[in-house]
Amino acid sequence: MSQNDSNLDKLRHTTAHVMAAAVLQLWPEAKFGIGPTIKDGFYYDFDLGDKTLKPEDLPKIEQKMKEIIKQNLPMEKTEVDSDKAIKINKEAKQVYKLELIDELIKEKKEISVYSCGKFCDLCKGPHLKSTREIKPNAFKLLSIAGAYWRGSEQRPMLQRIYGTVWENKEDLDKYLKLIKEAESRDHRVIGKKLDLFSIQESVGSGLIHFHPNGGMIRYEIEKFWREEHLKRGYQFVYSPHIAKLEIWKQSGHWEKYRENMFNPFEVDNGQYAIKPSNCPFHIKMYKNKKWSYKELPLRWGELGTCYRFEPSGTLHGLTRVRGFTQDDAHIFCTEEQFESEIEGVVKLAYHMMEVFGLKPKAFLATRPEKYLGTIKQWDANETILEKILKKLKLEYEMDCGGGVFYGPKIDVKIYDALDRGWQGPTIQLDINLPERFDITYVDKGGQNKRAIMIHRTVLGSMERFLGSLIEHYGGNFPLWLSPVQVQLIPVGKEHIKPAQQLAEEFRAENIRVKVDELNETVGNKIRKAIQQKVPYMLVIGDKEVKQTKLAVRERGQKEVKNITKKSFIKQLKEEIETKKIK
Repeated sequence: MSQNDSNLDKLRHTTAHVMAAAVLQLWPEAKFGIGPTIKDGFYYDFDLGDKTLKPEDLPKIEQKMKEIIKQNLPMEKTEVDSDKAIKINKEAKQVYKLELIDELIKEKKEISVYSCGKFCDLCKGPHLKSTREIKPNAFKLLSIAGAYWRGSEQRPMLQRIYGTVWENKEDLDKYLKLIKEAESRDHRVIGKKLDLFSIQESVGSGLIHFHPNGGMIRYEIEKFWREEHLKRGYQFVYSPHIAKLEIWKQSGHWEKYRENMFNPFEVDNGQYAIKPSNCPFHIKMYKNKKWSYKELPLRWGELGTCYRFEPSGTLHGLTRVRGFTQDDAHIFCTEEQFESEIEGVVKLAYHMMEVFGLKPKAFLATRPEKYLGTIKQWDANETILEKILKKLKLEYEMDCGGGVFYGPKIDVKIYDALDRGWQGPTIQLDINLPERFDITYVDKGGQNKRAIMIHRTVLGSMERFLGSLIEHYGGNFPLWLSPVQVQLIPVGKEHIKPAQQLAEEFRAENIRVKVDELNETVGNKIRKAIQQKVPYMLVIGDKEVKQTKLAVRERGQKEVKNITKKSFIKQLKEEIETKKIK
């Protein structure tokens, strides 16, 4: 964390406390959950009893915060013993803080409180020296949301206030402008306008229905994915959606991720579970025969749909779902092949991000507190991953302790047109499943040797990736991804047949075209095509029927260009083939 980031973190942490103090002054019976800093801001969770916060309450809280800031109150840290911490919070009836104190006692961690005037909060810090360091015109409360205590639907629902604060008004204004732009790009709003997808609550929450428009975009992404993998020696496999519960116990999913799995069900007097991942199926296919070192590496890819039980409060459009299709692949290789295989995956991931116009950045996630294997294994593998990133001259950051228990990984965040980071490609070494499932190959000496297994995705889930693309492009998809690439607009009934004939010529060249045959004015048809963000519009009237040139209007342009049909088709095919992004 840079010095500037550290100062912003203190600023946001302190502002969260000031907000909590303001809420307590306005509603003295308030109970407090947690109030951490987050990217670009902060939040605090409250139990306000019968009081339901409304948007009009936010200006009242802001005004009270400004009064507290003006008092120039010091932020004072005091270390306390467990008895005093319990006494303070019992007297204040802060039941949620008492639960947190119990955990700190069990973990034998330091207990400290921060005071801001009469307001006292359980907190480890750090904070600014005084409330006066917060500029009254550089913060804003943004929204109110519900949040279960400790993220569990079995716990009380609290009210969460989100806010943002910056070092000066200029930075705040810049951020608020960015938020407004982000709202206009919300994939849920654009998805509805462009008829891309829906979530049918009568079917189930977090389960996506791709409509024809969204289905076409997804088809093009998947086709590109398959083509790029075939070029690099991948083979495609398909696996079931359910498996016996014993498989998930052997893989460790039942032990480690049970809360994210749907409940098992009975089939033929045995317990089955719907799959949360594709990994065990690929392993079972691998173990179906003996493999020689001469046959490795094996690169097996699958666009496999998985299901995970995400709490209802966390579901969000395409980006947090319960059913998702992972662009999954597993590589089985020898120890000598491991480095080159990882390098190949990183290159592929970066190439694909470049085609979509997304900016990638790598994070090297290292050994967590709880891990399998030896420190020597972890250190060696982390060194190899870092060596690859340096060799490819890629910008990266260390994510210390961010690896999963079975191996280090390279996570790649993808940054969109608003410079927001999305979870993207992941390249993960696994030292767990090869042991659990006894994955081997026959080496040069005829002995069984443990195979190396690499998990990897280069897009992530198709749902989340499409959500990020919708917001990145603002719905203005490049030609190769657009559901309708050319919209033909007949002026009158007599022009429908010529438009249909022209459409057939486009379709023969694999260009997606639609004829608007409705009995509406040309102006209305053009407006609809603009709203649907169609890349090219062609008005077909008497003049266009008689002459050899087409009247072409490009998305975002008012000028109409006259071009021959042959030249226009050539232009479209080149733009599609090169996957041009304008």
